[in-house]
Amino acid sequence: MIEEVEAENLDDAPDVDFPHQDAAPGHVHPRPSPDMDDNPALSKTRRVTVEEVEDEDGMSTYQEEEGEDPWSPFEDKEEWDLAHWLVKNLGQTRTEEFLKLPITQNRSKLSFHNNRSFLQRVDKLPRGPGWTCKKVTVRGNCEDDKGEMLQEDVELWSRDPVECVKELIGNPAFKEHMAYSPAKAYADRAGQHRVIDEMWTADWWGEKQNALPEGATIAPIILSSDKTSLSQFRGDKSAWPVYMSIGNIAKAKRRQASARATVLIGYLPASKLDCFTPDARSLAGYRLFHHCMALLLQPLISAGNDGVEMVCADSWVRRIYPILAAYVADFPEQCLVSCCKENRCPKCLVAANDRGDALNSAMRDPESTKEILHKRKIGQHPPEFEANGLRAVYKPFWADLPHADIFLAFTPDLLHQLHKGVFKDHLVKWCIDIIGEDEIDARFKAIPNYPGLRHFKKGISSVKQWTGCEHKEMQRVFVGLLSGAVPSRVLVVARSILDFSYHAQLHIQTTESLEALQTALTVFHANKDILKELAVREHFNIPKLHQLSHYVQSITLLGAADGFNTELPERLHIDFAKDSYRASNKRDYEEQMALWLQRQEAVFIRSAYLDWLSQQPHSNPHDFDADSDTDSESETPNLPAAEPLQASHVLAKVPAHPHQSVQTIITAHGATEFLPALRSFLLKNLPHNTIVPGLQDRFDLYRQVVIVMPPDLRVSDVPKRRRIRATPEKLPSGRKPGTPAQFDMALIADRPRSSHLHTLEGIFLLSFSAVNFVNSLAAGVRVAQVRAIFTLPHQFGTYSRALAYVEWFTPFKPPDPSSRMRQVSRSTRQLRRNAAVIHVDEIVRPCHLIPRMGQSVDLRLRSGNAYEVANDFYFNEFIDGEMFCACVIK
Repeated sequence: MIEEVEAENLDDAPDVDFPHQDAAPGHVHPRPSPDMDDNPALSKTRRVTVEEVEDEDGMSTYQEEEGEDPWSPFEDKEEWDLAHWLVKNLGQTRTEEFLKLPITQNRSKLSFHNNRSFLQRVDKLPRGPGWTCKKVTVRGNCEDDKGEMLQEDVELWSRDPVECVKELIGNPAFKEHMAYSPAKAYADRAGQHRVIDEMWTADWWGEKQNALPEGATIAPIILSSDKTSLSQFRGDKSAWPVYMSIGNIAKAKRRQASARATVLIGYLPASKLDCFTPDARSLAGYRLFHHCMALLLQPLISAGNDGVEMVCADSWVRRIYPILAAYVADFPEQCLVSCCKENRCPKCLVAANDRGDALNSAMRDPESTKEILHKRKIGQHPPEFEANGLRAVYKPFWADLPHADIFLAFTPDLLHQLHKGVFKDHLVKWCIDIIGEDEIDARFKAIPNYPGLRHFKKGISSVKQWTGCEHKEMQRVFVGLLSGAVPSRVLVVARSILDFSYHAQLHIQTTESLEALQTALTVFHANKDILKELAVREHFNIPKLHQLSHYVQSITLLGAADGFNTELPERLHIDFAKDSYRASNKRDYEEQMALWLQRQEAVFIRSAYLDWLSQQPHSNPHDFDADSDTDSESETPNLPAAEPLQASHVLAKVPAHPHQSVQTIITAHGATEFLPALRSFLLKNLPHNTIVPGLQDRFDLYRQVVIVMPPDLRVSDVPKRRRIRATPEKLPSGRKPGTPAQFDMALIADRPRSSHLHTLEGIFLLSFSAVNFVNSLAAGVRVAQVRAIFTLPHQFGTYSRALAYVEWFTPFKPPDPSSRMRQVSRSTRQLRRNAAVIHVDEIVRPCHLIPRMGQSVDLRLRSGNAYEVANDFYFNEFIDGEMFCACVIK
């Protein structure tokens, strides 16, 4: 369906009403409730049957009583599986070639014989809300050769957002991940320590709920938009997708791109607007954006005012009020949405030159902003227009959206504001200016290896293309790396920024963590002038730095920041923009992209329905985070999920190096005190053993132990798989390069083990009691280097528990005053390394140490030998989120 709409002349912007027709309906339609009258304030809901829910989802054709099998319009399961594979993996040309192959035609006996007949069957599948195209005519301010004003026709491709809300809130796949009302959560029974994670635990939902009729159910709309390039290497094709999700769905599910909890609702015009002069083009782009967004979101106005009956995932019918709650965008897009200049804050009224100061400026107000823009439109010149840094966009798309405050809707942008902005573009650059590229490269090269940690073998100055992953990897070692190289106050600045970054990324926030977040920012502002004194900065009027001052308010209103990161829209660009563009012929590609996406969605819906029909789970609930490095480990078994509150230690079924001599352990593993340590262990744990270990004995050695740790819900909702390696150096052989030795550091329980597997006693779990892990470190765990993992041979008797030879480090010393990182050194006894043999299940988890490098790094120091050359180390609490929570969060 194509609808033509004429836009106003975007140069002088007269007040023009635009004709608008409803978009083509999708396959989901509201079902009238017989036991509810027309009063939207009534709090009645009703339960619907499975058959009705199927009908709401457009699945009634699958009901068995109608005599059609679930594979229709395909013949059987095998044909459906092939169709699913063709749609997901082959384009139309390749599909045609495949179906024309003699072996396909002669043996497969398919019900479709070419690509056209195949797509006809795909188009019979149920699909989501339909697409419409609205043509917008933009009249510019340039004249053509005939003296007439130039104009340009652009297209807005859109889907009804209300219908998309119906699809999301009624999707049975989200039933266990859905909330319909606000709630406040606390970490204690007394209600003194508030917990904020999901949107329904924050303040916005509760405040809006009080403003609506009794019994109303809010669907908090989460929008995101971001212009992206489509063509590679050549061409200038671009698309401007708009995505939508709802805050009723848990953020862990929303973050999964494969779950389809965030849907595409439109493509905005990405025109260059050549019909305008260069000086007018920017403002024209602002106005066109708002005009098209107003057309796109028009259905939300009546739905937000009156509510719409929808069948929810739990089969209850509720009156849903879709209300714009959050807008996920980078800084330029936020300025575009808020109608302000890019040298101003899109959320508050801070002056253009005061953004570097720790100020509490008044927030922008939608009503006063609309009034100022209206006065400007009718020819008045209110001083607030310039004072507030507004652009002359007289009809913002959010002006008529009910119950919405667009300025409070902007969420923290962890990717662009923190990782790329304040950290990489500013903090790293400041430190390079102070100590130089060569020194900082040498320090990165000297960072010891750790499983899953990226090692910058050539430093960071040679990296040409950065991603959010590289920024996060640098943050894991940056504070320890700087210690000794920069003045103490610069180190305090760096530590405060990293503290802020790690606190802001928490999946679950508390009153205490939000106070710590604000404290980190306060410490930064208190010490930032050192950078002026060192002539590194002249001012701190940095937009992304100022945005950090709004994080606490945003989290309190809308929930933890991890639910609104711009990384998800950038990931969705691959599925909803780039892949769909590649499937087109690159001419008039928007329509082809919409059709391709419609077919992909139809296949996804059918596949999800078949999964639901067969009661097959969509995913393994115990899938692990990709938290290990990419090295394949042939000895690593399929790991079991950790039981609640308990960690599992897993060894390979077959040792990688069986029957190794003691001499090999001493020389290849550097276990110089192996025999004395083993004798002491046997004397303590096997007192009745009469055999004294010697050089003649042989042991089975393992390359690593994998600790499957229960999730710390503050940073992850899945178990973590932590590796501790004890692998000797492997020399080059032929064309195969050698590998350096890897003897990892670990935290070892420094007290008797209980009868169960050693756990972290609530420290790394969802426990918000005031546990001081620093004290626990000093009292309960100790750092050691694991040099060998082995089992006792049979001559010593039956002993089922695996063992590890470790070399101890000293107990934790007081933290460094500037970096606040605790320090350890190698422990010696009678001028020899202090070593012991312990049970493998006494290992709590791996840890990471950073050598104390001083003002300039020792040139002998390398990643492979750092643990051997250096003697004094910093305990790295930034190595992962769990360690940071355990060490820093009280």
